[in-house]
Amino acid sequence: MKYRSSGVVLHITSLPGDYGIGSMGQEARNFVDFLQRSGQQHWQLLPLNPVGLGNSPYMSTSVFAGNPLLIDLSELAERGLLTWDEVNTARSDWLDRVDFDRVWRTRPALLELAYHQADKALLEQVDVFQREQSDWLPDYCLFMAARDHFKGATLVTWPDKALLRREPAAMERYRTLLADRIAYYAFGQYLFFEQWEKLHTYANDRGIKIIGDLPIYVSEDSSDVWAHPNLFLVDEDLRPTKVSGVPADAFNADGQRWGNPLYAWDVHAADGYGWWCRRVAQSMKFYDVLRFDHFRGFDTYWAIDADCESALVGQWCQGPGMKLLNALRKKLPEAEFIAEDLGLLSESAYQLVRDSGLPGMRVLVDAFDASGCSTFLPHCCPENAVMYTSTHDTTTFVQWLTETSNPPERDFATKYLRLREDEGYGWGAVCGAWASPCILAMTTMQDILGLGGDARMNAPGTTGTHNWSWRVRRDALNDGVSGRLREITRTYCRMLR
Repeated sequence: MKYRSSGVVLHITSLPGDYGIGSMGQEARNFVDFLQRSGQQHWQLLPLNPVGLGNSPYMSTSVFAGNPLLIDLSELAERGLLTWDEVNTARSDWLDRVDFDRVWRTRPALLELAYHQADKALLEQVDVFQREQSDWLPDYCLFMAARDHFKGATLVTWPDKALLRREPAAMERYRTLLADRIAYYAFGQYLFFEQWEKLHTYANDRGIKIIGDLPIYVSEDSSDVWAHPNLFLVDEDLRPTKVSGVPADAFNADGQRWGNPLYAWDVHAADGYGWWCRRVAQSMKFYDVLRFDHFRGFDTYWAIDADCESALVGQWCQGPGMKLLNALRKKLPEAEFIAEDLGLLSESAYQLVRDSGLPGMRVLVDAFDASGCSTFLPHCCPENAVMYTSTHDTTTFVQWLTETSNPPERDFATKYLRLREDEGYGWGAVCGAWASPCILAMTTMQDILGLGGDARMNAPGTTGTHNWSWRVRRDALNDGVSGRLREITRTYCRMLR
Protein backbone atom coordinates (compact mmCIF):
# COMPACT_ATOMS: atom_id res chain seq x y z
CA MET A 1 0.00 0.00 0.00
CA LYS A 2 2.01 2.91 -1.35
CA TYR A 3 -0.75 5.50 -1.84
CA ARG A 4 -4.01 6.56 -0.19
CA SER A 5 -6.79 4.13 -1.01
CA SER A 6 -9.96 2.67 0.44
CA GLY A 7 -12.26 -0.32 0.31
CA VAL A 8 -15.21 -2.26 1.67
CA VAL A 9 -15.50 -5.21 4.05
CA LEU A 10 -18.10 -7.78 2.94
CA HIS A 11 -17.76 -11.53 3.25
CA ILE A 12 -18.70 -13.84 0.37
CA THR A 13 -21.52 -15.35 2.44
CA SER A 14 -23.07 -11.88 2.77
CA LEU A 15 -23.54 -11.41 -0.97
CA PRO A 16 -27.03 -11.65 -2.50
CA GLY A 17 -28.15 -14.85 -4.18
CA ASP A 18 -31.04 -17.23 -4.71
CA TYR A 19 -29.67 -20.26 -2.89
CA GLY A 20 -29.49 -19.22 0.75
CA ILE A 21 -25.89 -17.99 0.87
CA GLY A 22 -23.55 -15.75 -1.10
CA SER A 23 -21.24 -17.50 -3.54
CA MET A 24 -18.32 -16.96 -5.88
CA GLY A 25 -20.44 -16.56 -9.03
CA GLN A 26 -22.08 -13.67 -10.85
CA GLU A 27 -23.25 -11.89 -7.68
CA ALA A 28 -19.62 -11.70 -6.53
CA ARG A 29 -18.56 -10.28 -9.88
CA ASN A 30 -21.40 -7.78 -9.63
CA PHE A 31 -20.02 -6.66 -6.27
CA VAL A 32 -16.58 -6.21 -7.82
CA ASP A 33 -18.23 -4.01 -10.43
CA PHE A 34 -19.92 -2.04 -7.63
CA LEU A 35 -16.54 -1.49 -5.97
CA GLN A 36 -15.03 -0.34 -9.25
CA ARG A 37 -17.89 2.12 -9.86
CA SER A 38 -17.42 3.36 -6.28
CA GLY A 39 -13.74 4.16 -6.83
CA GLN A 40 -12.61 1.50 -4.36
CA GLN A 41 -9.39 -0.50 -4.63
CA HIS A 42 -9.81 -3.11 -1.87
CA TRP A 43 -12.34 -5.80 -0.98
CA GLN A 44 -11.83 -7.36 2.46
CA LEU A 45 -13.17 -10.82 3.29
CA LEU A 46 -13.39 -13.03 6.35
CA PRO A 47 -11.48 -16.35 6.15
CA LEU A 48 -12.43 -18.46 3.12
CA ASN A 49 -11.76 -21.75 4.92
CA PRO A 50 -14.49 -24.31 5.68
CA VAL A 51 -16.63 -23.13 8.59
CA GLY A 52 -16.74 -24.92 11.93
CA LEU A 53 -18.70 -24.69 15.16
CA GLY A 54 -21.52 -22.14 14.91
CA ASN A 55 -20.73 -21.59 11.20
CA SER A 56 -17.71 -19.56 12.24
CA PRO A 57 -15.01 -19.08 9.59
CA TYR A 58 -12.55 -18.76 12.49
CA MET A 59 -13.03 -22.39 13.64
CA SER A 60 -12.22 -24.30 10.48
CA THR A 61 -11.58 -27.96 9.71
CA SER A 62 -8.55 -26.85 7.69
CA VAL A 63 -6.56 -23.63 7.36
CA PHE A 64 -5.47 -24.70 3.87
CA ALA A 65 -8.84 -25.70 2.37
CA GLY A 66 -11.58 -23.56 0.85
CA ASN A 67 -15.21 -23.47 1.97
CA PRO A 68 -17.28 -25.60 -0.46
CA LEU A 69 -20.48 -23.85 0.67
CA LEU A 70 -19.26 -20.85 -1.34
CA ILE A 71 -19.21 -22.75 -4.64
CA ASP A 72 -21.64 -21.18 -7.10
CA LEU A 73 -24.31 -23.67 -8.15
CA SER A 74 -25.33 -21.77 -11.27
CA GLU A 75 -21.87 -22.24 -12.74
CA LEU A 76 -22.11 -25.98 -12.08
CA ALA A 77 -25.37 -26.05 -14.02
CA GLU A 78 -23.88 -24.02 -16.87
CA ARG A 79 -21.08 -26.56 -17.32
CA GLY A 80 -23.46 -29.54 -17.15
CA LEU A 81 -22.47 -30.89 -13.74
CA LEU A 82 -25.99 -30.27 -12.40
CA THR A 83 -29.35 -29.69 -14.05
CA TRP A 84 -31.25 -26.50 -13.32
CA ASP A 85 -33.97 -28.59 -11.68
CA GLU A 86 -31.36 -30.00 -9.32
CA VAL A 87 -29.93 -26.56 -8.60
CA ASN A 88 -33.38 -25.15 -7.91
CA THR A 89 -33.89 -27.61 -5.04
CA ALA A 90 -31.49 -25.34 -3.10
CA ARG A 91 -33.53 -22.16 -3.62
CA SER A 92 -34.29 -20.11 -0.53
CA ASP A 93 -36.47 -17.04 -0.08
CA TRP A 94 -34.20 -15.70 2.67
CA LEU A 95 -32.81 -12.33 1.56
CA ASP A 96 -31.34 -10.73 4.70
CA ARG A 97 -29.78 -13.80 6.36
CA VAL A 98 -27.81 -16.85 5.34
CA ASP A 99 -30.22 -19.79 5.45
CA PHE A 100 -27.63 -22.06 7.06
CA ASP A 101 -30.07 -24.88 7.82
CA ARG A 102 -31.14 -25.13 4.19
CA VAL A 103 -27.63 -24.64 2.87
CA TRP A 104 -26.33 -27.53 4.98
CA ARG A 105 -29.25 -29.71 3.86
CA THR A 106 -28.80 -29.07 0.16
CA ARG A 107 -25.30 -27.91 -0.76
CA PRO A 108 -23.23 -31.02 0.17
CA ALA A 109 -25.76 -33.30 -1.54
CA LEU A 110 -25.64 -31.24 -4.74
CA LEU A 111 -21.84 -31.19 -4.76
CA GLU A 112 -21.84 -34.95 -4.34
CA LEU A 113 -24.28 -35.24 -7.25
CA ALA A 114 -22.01 -33.03 -9.36
CA TYR A 115 -19.06 -35.25 -8.46
CA HIS A 116 -20.85 -38.37 -9.64
CA GLN A 117 -21.89 -36.64 -12.88
CA ALA A 118 -18.40 -35.34 -13.70
CA ASP A 119 -16.79 -36.68 -16.85
CA LYS A 120 -13.42 -38.37 -17.11
CA ALA A 121 -11.63 -35.24 -18.36
CA LEU A 122 -12.71 -33.21 -15.34
CA LEU A 123 -11.75 -35.96 -12.90
CA GLU A 124 -8.31 -36.10 -14.52
CA GLN A 125 -7.98 -32.37 -13.83
CA VAL A 126 -8.89 -33.06 -10.21
CA ASP A 127 -6.12 -35.68 -10.07
CA VAL A 128 -3.60 -33.10 -11.28
CA PHE A 129 -4.90 -30.65 -8.66
CA GLN A 130 -4.41 -33.26 -5.93
CA ARG A 131 -0.78 -33.73 -6.94
CA GLU A 132 -0.24 -29.98 -6.95
CA GLN A 133 -1.70 -29.67 -3.42
CA SER A 134 -0.10 -32.84 -2.07
CA ASP A 135 1.31 -31.20 1.06
CA TRP A 136 -2.16 -30.77 2.65
CA LEU A 137 -5.02 -32.01 0.45
CA PRO A 138 -4.68 -35.81 1.01
CA ASP A 139 -4.75 -35.33 4.79
CA TYR A 140 -7.73 -32.98 4.58
CA CYS A 141 -9.73 -35.31 2.33
CA LEU A 142 -9.04 -38.38 4.46
CA PHE A 143 -9.85 -36.41 7.61
CA MET A 144 -13.22 -35.29 6.21
CA ALA A 145 -14.03 -38.74 4.85
CA ALA A 146 -13.23 -40.30 8.24
CA ARG A 147 -15.49 -37.77 10.02
CA ASP A 148 -18.31 -38.82 7.73
CA HIS A 149 -17.52 -42.49 8.30
CA PHE A 150 -17.62 -41.92 12.05
CA LYS A 151 -20.98 -40.11 11.67
CA GLY A 152 -19.66 -36.63 12.41
CA ALA A 153 -17.57 -37.56 15.45
CA THR A 154 -15.05 -34.90 16.37
CA LEU A 155 -11.38 -35.78 16.08
CA VAL A 156 -10.80 -36.56 19.77
CA THR A 157 -13.82 -38.91 19.82
CA TRP A 158 -12.88 -41.01 16.78
CA PRO A 159 -13.47 -44.64 17.76
CA ASP A 160 -10.46 -45.97 15.86
CA LYS A 161 -7.44 -44.80 17.83
CA ALA A 162 -5.06 -46.32 15.30
CA LEU A 163 -6.34 -43.88 12.69
CA LEU A 164 -6.40 -41.06 15.23
CA ARG A 165 -2.69 -41.66 15.83
CA ARG A 166 -1.99 -42.08 12.10
CA GLU A 167 -0.59 -45.59 12.33
CA PRO A 168 0.53 -46.52 8.77
CA ALA A 169 -1.58 -49.67 8.48
CA ALA A 170 -4.72 -47.85 9.61
CA MET A 171 -4.04 -44.93 7.25
CA GLU A 172 -3.72 -47.30 4.30
CA ARG A 173 -6.82 -49.26 5.28
CA TYR A 174 -9.00 -46.16 5.45
CA ARG A 175 -7.58 -44.72 2.23
CA THR A 176 -8.85 -47.85 0.51
CA LEU A 177 -12.14 -48.09 2.41
CA LEU A 178 -13.03 -44.42 1.91
CA ALA A 179 -11.50 -43.89 -1.54
CA ASP A 180 -14.70 -42.61 -3.15
CA ARG A 181 -15.45 -40.21 -0.32
CA ILE A 182 -11.87 -38.94 -0.38
CA ALA A 183 -12.20 -38.29 -4.11
CA TYR A 184 -15.45 -36.38 -3.50
CA TYR A 185 -13.75 -34.01 -1.07
CA ALA A 186 -10.87 -33.46 -3.50
CA PHE A 187 -13.44 -32.67 -6.19
CA GLY A 188 -15.06 -30.05 -3.96
CA GLN A 189 -11.72 -28.38 -3.29
CA TYR A 190 -10.93 -28.36 -7.00
CA LEU A 191 -14.20 -26.57 -7.73
CA PHE A 192 -13.59 -24.06 -4.95
CA PHE A 193 -10.06 -23.22 -6.09
CA GLU A 194 -11.18 -22.99 -9.72
CA GLN A 195 -14.05 -20.61 -8.98
CA TRP A 196 -12.01 -18.52 -6.55
CA GLU A 197 -9.16 -18.09 -9.03
CA LYS A 198 -11.65 -16.81 -11.62
CA LEU A 199 -13.17 -14.34 -9.16
CA HIS A 200 -9.78 -13.20 -7.87
CA THR A 201 -8.58 -12.59 -11.41
CA TYR A 202 -11.80 -10.74 -12.25
CA ALA A 203 -11.27 -8.43 -9.27
CA ASN A 204 -7.58 -7.80 -10.01
CA ASP A 205 -8.32 -7.05 -13.66
CA ARG A 206 -10.63 -4.27 -12.45
CA GLY A 207 -8.13 -2.77 -10.06
CA ILE A 208 -9.50 -4.41 -6.91
CA LYS A 209 -7.14 -6.05 -4.41
CA ILE A 210 -8.48 -8.76 -2.12
CA ILE A 211 -7.67 -8.46 1.59
CA GLY A 212 -7.92 -11.79 3.39
CA ASP A 213 -8.00 -12.66 7.07
CA LEU A 214 -5.76 -15.24 8.72
CA PRO A 215 -6.97 -16.53 12.10
CA ILE A 216 -4.01 -17.04 14.40
CA TYR A 217 -5.35 -20.36 15.76
CA VAL A 218 -6.77 -23.57 14.28
CA SER A 219 -9.67 -25.69 15.49
CA GLU A 220 -8.97 -28.71 17.66
CA ASP A 221 -11.30 -30.61 15.30
CA SER A 222 -9.19 -30.07 12.20
CA SER A 223 -7.01 -31.90 9.75
CA ASP A 224 -4.22 -29.53 10.78
CA VAL A 225 -4.06 -30.91 14.34
CA TRP A 226 -4.53 -34.48 13.10
CA ALA A 227 -1.77 -34.21 10.47
CA HIS A 228 0.73 -32.28 12.64
CA PRO A 229 0.03 -32.99 16.32
CA ASN A 230 3.65 -32.23 17.23
CA LEU A 231 3.03 -28.57 16.35
CA PHE A 232 0.32 -28.16 19.00
CA LEU A 233 -0.01 -28.55 22.77
CA VAL A 234 -2.04 -31.77 22.69
CA ASP A 235 -1.73 -35.14 24.40
CA GLU A 236 -1.36 -38.55 22.72
CA ASP A 237 -5.11 -38.65 22.09
CA LEU A 238 -4.90 -35.18 20.47
CA ARG A 239 -6.79 -33.53 23.32
CA PRO A 240 -5.51 -30.00 23.94
CA THR A 241 -3.59 -29.50 27.17
CA LYS A 242 -3.67 -25.68 26.87
CA VAL A 243 -6.25 -23.65 24.96
CA SER A 244 -6.57 -20.13 23.60
CA GLY A 245 -8.54 -17.14 24.78
CA VAL A 246 -8.17 -13.71 26.29
CA PRO A 247 -8.73 -12.39 29.81
CA ALA A 248 -11.33 -9.73 30.56
CA ASP A 249 -11.43 -7.09 27.81
CA ALA A 250 -13.72 -4.51 26.22
CA PHE A 251 -15.86 -7.21 24.65
CA ASN A 252 -16.41 -9.41 27.69
CA ALA A 253 -15.80 -8.82 31.40
CA ASP A 254 -15.45 -12.59 31.87
CA GLY A 255 -12.85 -12.86 29.13
CA GLN A 256 -13.19 -15.22 26.20
CA ARG A 257 -12.30 -18.91 26.16
CA TRP A 258 -11.89 -19.74 22.48
CA GLY A 259 -10.76 -23.30 23.09
CA ASN A 260 -8.27 -23.67 20.22
CA PRO A 261 -5.18 -25.73 20.96
CA LEU A 262 -2.10 -23.58 21.46
CA TYR A 263 1.07 -23.91 19.43
CA ALA A 264 4.21 -25.73 20.50
CA TRP A 265 6.25 -22.72 19.46
CA ASP A 266 9.57 -24.37 20.30
CA VAL A 267 8.84 -27.08 17.73
CA HIS A 268 7.88 -24.48 15.12
CA ALA A 269 11.11 -22.57 15.82
CA ALA A 270 13.23 -25.71 15.46
CA ASP A 271 11.69 -26.24 11.99
CA GLY A 272 12.28 -22.64 10.93
CA TYR A 273 8.52 -22.00 11.13
CA GLY A 274 8.03 -24.15 8.03
CA TRP A 275 4.33 -24.88 8.65
CA TRP A 276 3.58 -21.19 9.12
CA CYS A 277 5.47 -20.31 5.95
CA ARG A 278 3.46 -22.89 3.99
CA ARG A 279 0.23 -21.67 5.54
CA VAL A 280 0.82 -18.02 4.74
CA ALA A 281 2.11 -18.85 1.26
CA GLN A 282 -1.14 -20.73 0.60
CA SER A 283 -3.14 -17.74 1.85
CA MET A 284 -1.24 -15.40 -0.45
CA LYS A 285 -2.43 -17.50 -3.40
CA PHE A 286 -5.96 -16.52 -2.35
CA TYR A 287 -5.36 -12.87 -1.45
CA ASP A 288 -3.32 -9.79 -2.34
CA VAL A 289 -3.08 -8.50 1.25
CA LEU A 290 -3.33 -10.58 4.42
CA ARG A 291 -4.56 -9.41 7.82
CA PHE A 292 -3.13 -11.30 10.82
CA ASP A 293 -5.98 -11.75 13.28
CA HIS A 294 -5.04 -11.40 17.00
CA PHE A 295 -1.55 -10.19 16.10
CA ARG A 296 -0.72 -9.64 19.76
CA GLY A 297 -0.65 -13.44 20.14
CA PHE A 298 2.66 -13.44 18.29
CA ASP A 299 4.08 -11.40 21.17
CA THR A 300 2.43 -12.95 24.22
CA TYR A 301 -0.63 -15.18 24.31
CA TRP A 302 -3.14 -16.16 26.98
CA ALA A 303 -2.87 -19.84 27.92
CA ILE A 304 -5.76 -21.54 29.72
CA ASP A 305 -5.60 -25.06 31.12
CA ALA A 306 -7.83 -27.19 28.90
CA ASP A 307 -9.79 -28.52 31.89
CA CYS A 308 -10.56 -24.97 33.11
CA GLU A 309 -13.81 -23.44 31.89
CA SER A 310 -13.00 -19.87 32.93
CA ALA A 311 -11.07 -17.55 30.63
CA LEU A 312 -10.06 -15.50 33.67
CA VAL A 313 -7.74 -18.26 34.90
CA GLY A 314 -4.69 -18.38 32.68
CA GLN A 315 -1.24 -16.97 32.13
CA TRP A 316 0.59 -14.90 29.55
CA CYS A 317 3.23 -16.87 27.66
CA GLN A 318 5.89 -15.72 25.25
CA GLY A 319 5.09 -15.99 21.55
CA PRO A 320 7.49 -16.22 18.58
CA GLY A 321 7.71 -12.47 17.97
CA MET A 322 9.93 -11.21 15.18
CA LYS A 323 11.50 -14.64 14.61
CA LEU A 324 8.28 -15.83 12.97
CA LEU A 325 7.75 -12.58 11.07
CA ASN A 326 11.32 -12.63 9.79
CA ALA A 327 10.84 -16.20 8.56
CA LEU A 328 7.69 -15.13 6.72
CA ARG A 329 9.44 -12.13 5.21
CA LYS A 330 12.26 -14.32 3.96
CA LYS A 331 9.78 -16.75 2.38
CA LEU A 332 7.44 -14.05 1.00
CA PRO A 333 9.44 -10.82 0.64
CA GLU A 334 6.80 -9.04 -1.47
CA ALA A 335 3.74 -10.00 0.59
CA GLU A 336 1.58 -7.24 2.06
CA PHE A 337 0.35 -7.77 5.64
CA ILE A 338 -1.86 -5.94 8.14
CA ALA A 339 -1.55 -6.41 11.91
CA GLU A 340 -4.82 -6.65 13.85
CA ASP A 341 -3.51 -4.91 16.96
CA LEU A 342 -6.80 -4.19 18.73
CA GLY A 343 -7.75 -4.78 22.36
CA LEU A 344 -5.71 -4.32 25.52
CA LEU A 345 -2.12 -4.61 24.35
CA SER A 346 1.04 -4.65 26.41
CA GLU A 347 3.90 -2.33 25.61
CA SER A 348 5.84 -5.28 24.20
CA ALA A 349 2.95 -6.02 21.81
CA TYR A 350 2.96 -2.42 20.61
CA GLN A 351 6.70 -2.71 20.17
CA LEU A 352 6.26 -5.84 18.05
CA VAL A 353 3.91 -3.94 15.75
CA ARG A 354 6.46 -1.14 15.46
CA ASP A 355 9.34 -3.57 14.87
CA SER A 356 7.37 -5.44 12.22
CA GLY A 357 6.69 -2.25 10.26
CA LEU A 358 3.20 -3.54 9.48
CA PRO A 359 0.23 -1.17 9.40
CA GLY A 360 -1.97 -1.66 12.45
CA MET A 361 -5.69 -0.96 12.81
CA ARG A 362 -7.79 1.94 14.09
CA VAL A 363 -11.57 1.61 14.52
CA LEU A 364 -13.91 4.58 14.57
CA VAL A 365 -16.49 3.07 16.93
CA ASP A 366 -13.74 2.84 19.57
CA ALA A 367 -12.49 6.41 19.08
CA PHE A 368 -14.89 8.52 21.13
CA ASP A 369 -14.06 7.74 24.74
CA ALA A 370 -14.62 10.12 27.63
CA SER A 371 -11.08 11.52 27.49
CA GLY A 372 -11.64 13.07 24.09
CA CYS A 373 -8.05 12.25 23.11
CA SER A 374 -8.18 8.67 21.85
CA THR A 375 -5.44 7.65 19.44
CA PHE A 376 -8.24 6.19 17.28
CA LEU A 377 -9.62 9.64 16.46
CA PRO A 378 -9.02 10.12 12.74
CA HIS A 379 -6.77 13.16 13.10
CA CYS A 380 -4.60 11.26 15.63
CA CYS A 381 -4.06 8.19 13.46
CA PRO A 382 -0.67 7.51 11.86
CA GLU A 383 -0.18 7.15 8.13
CA ASN A 384 0.98 3.53 8.47
CA ALA A 385 -2.36 2.18 9.65
CA VAL A 386 -5.74 1.04 8.37
CA MET A 387 -8.76 3.05 9.54
CA TYR A 388 -12.05 1.14 9.84
CA THR A 389 -15.48 2.57 10.57
CA SER A 390 -16.29 -0.72 12.34
CA THR A 391 -15.34 -4.39 11.98
CA HIS A 392 -17.10 -7.74 11.81
CA ASP A 393 -16.57 -8.11 15.59
CA THR A 394 -17.90 -4.70 16.65
CA THR A 395 -21.27 -3.03 16.54
CA THR A 396 -22.09 -1.25 13.32
CA PHE A 397 -21.40 2.47 13.51
CA VAL A 398 -25.10 3.35 13.63
CA GLN A 399 -25.74 0.71 16.31
CA TRP A 400 -22.91 2.16 18.39
CA LEU A 401 -24.11 5.72 17.93
CA THR A 402 -27.82 5.14 18.62
CA GLU A 403 -27.79 2.18 21.03
CA THR A 404 -24.55 1.49 22.87
CA SER A 405 -22.70 4.81 23.18
CA ASN A 406 -23.29 6.94 26.27
CA PRO A 407 -24.50 10.55 25.89
CA PRO A 408 -21.06 12.22 26.15
CA GLU A 409 -19.60 9.82 23.56
CA ARG A 410 -22.58 10.34 21.26
CA ASP A 411 -22.35 14.11 21.58
CA PHE A 412 -18.60 14.09 20.94
CA ALA A 413 -18.93 11.85 17.86
CA THR A 414 -21.77 13.97 16.49
CA LYS A 415 -19.74 17.16 16.79
CA TYR A 416 -16.45 15.65 15.65
CA LEU A 417 -17.92 13.98 12.55
CA ARG A 418 -20.54 16.71 12.01
CA LEU A 419 -23.20 14.00 11.83
CA ARG A 420 -26.65 14.77 10.49
CA GLU A 421 -29.50 12.27 10.45
CA ASP A 422 -30.82 13.53 7.12
CA GLU A 423 -27.44 12.91 5.49
CA GLY A 424 -27.05 9.49 7.09
CA TYR A 425 -24.90 8.67 10.12
CA GLY A 426 -23.11 5.93 8.21
CA TRP A 427 -21.92 8.35 5.55
CA GLY A 428 -20.57 10.61 8.28
CA ALA A 429 -18.53 7.69 9.59
CA VAL A 430 -17.18 6.96 6.11
CA CYS A 431 -16.15 10.61 5.69
CA GLY A 432 -14.39 10.55 9.06
CA ALA A 433 -12.43 7.42 8.21
CA TRP A 434 -11.61 8.57 4.66
CA ALA A 435 -10.34 11.93 5.99
CA SER A 436 -7.77 10.28 8.27
CA PRO A 437 -4.05 10.25 7.39
CA CYS A 438 -4.12 6.43 7.25
CA ILE A 439 -2.79 4.94 4.04
CA LEU A 440 -5.88 2.73 3.81
CA ALA A 441 -9.45 3.40 4.95
CA MET A 442 -12.07 0.63 5.12
CA THR A 443 -15.77 0.54 5.85
CA THR A 444 -18.28 -2.26 6.11
CA MET A 445 -21.21 -2.53 3.74
CA GLN A 446 -23.42 -2.22 6.82
CA ASP A 447 -21.97 1.20 7.63
CA ILE A 448 -22.31 2.41 4.05
CA LEU A 449 -26.00 1.55 4.24
CA GLY A 450 -26.39 3.05 7.73
CA LEU A 451 -27.67 -0.20 9.26
CA GLY A 452 -28.11 -0.92 12.97
CA GLY A 453 -27.77 -3.89 15.31
CA ASP A 454 -29.72 -6.34 13.15
CA ALA A 455 -26.91 -6.15 10.61
CA ARG A 456 -24.04 -6.88 13.00
CA MET A 457 -21.90 -9.73 11.67
CA ASN A 458 -20.59 -11.23 14.92
CA ALA A 459 -20.79 -10.65 18.67
CA PRO A 460 -17.57 -12.14 20.14
CA GLY A 461 -18.02 -14.59 22.97
CA THR A 462 -21.54 -15.53 21.85
CA THR A 463 -23.00 -18.29 19.69
CA GLY A 464 -26.14 -16.44 18.66
CA THR A 465 -28.06 -17.57 15.58
CA HIS A 466 -27.44 -14.21 13.91
CA ASN A 467 -23.65 -14.50 14.03
CA TRP A 468 -22.06 -14.73 10.56
CA SER A 469 -25.45 -14.63 8.84
CA TRP A 470 -26.08 -11.04 7.63
CA ARG A 471 -26.56 -10.52 3.89
CA VAL A 472 -26.88 -7.47 1.69
CA ARG A 473 -29.79 -7.14 -0.76
CA ARG A 474 -29.20 -6.76 -4.49
CA ASP A 475 -31.02 -3.46 -4.70
CA ALA A 476 -28.68 -1.93 -2.08
CA LEU A 477 -25.76 -2.11 -4.52
CA ASN A 478 -27.21 0.64 -6.67
CA ASP A 479 -25.76 3.55 -8.59
CA GLY A 480 -26.88 6.04 -5.94
CA VAL A 481 -24.82 4.30 -3.27
CA SER A 482 -21.81 3.73 -5.51
CA GLY A 483 -21.95 7.33 -6.74
CA ARG A 484 -21.94 8.78 -3.25
CA LEU A 485 -19.10 6.53 -2.12
CA ARG A 486 -17.14 7.52 -5.22
CA GLU A 487 -17.68 11.21 -4.48
CA ILE A 488 -16.43 10.81 -0.90
CA THR A 489 -13.47 8.77 -2.10
CA ARG A 490 -12.49 11.45 -4.62
CA THR A 491 -12.99 14.24 -2.07
CA TYR A 492 -10.54 12.67 0.38
CA CYS A 493 -7.97 11.82 -2.32
CA ARG A 494 -8.30 8.05 -2.12
CA MET A 495 -8.95 7.42 -5.81
CA LEU A 496 -6.39 6.65 -8.49
CA ARG A 497 -6.33 9.59 -10.86
